[in-house]
Amino acid sequence: MYAQDVLVERINNLCKKKRMTYYALSYKSAVPMTTLIHIVDKSTVNPGVLTIGKLCDGFGITLKEFFDSPEFENLERYDM
Repeated sequence: MYAQDVLVERINNLCKKKRMTYYALSYKSAVPMTTLIHIVDKSTVNPGVLTIGKLCDGFGITLKEFFDSPEFENLERYDM
């Protein structure tokens, strides 16, 4: 599985866990809805760490908590 797929999977899993829509995440994180949609539809190939950090703020978690998850455990190589 590619890093970009894992990133999208993590965002989707957190949305489900926290019962948040993309709209709510966009609002809480101050990440424009178009940016969020481009990340999850993979048209943004390499979202920046600042954007991921803002999404984490919207979820109420740290970057460490975001990346320290089962989704990222099986990621063997950086391949975006």
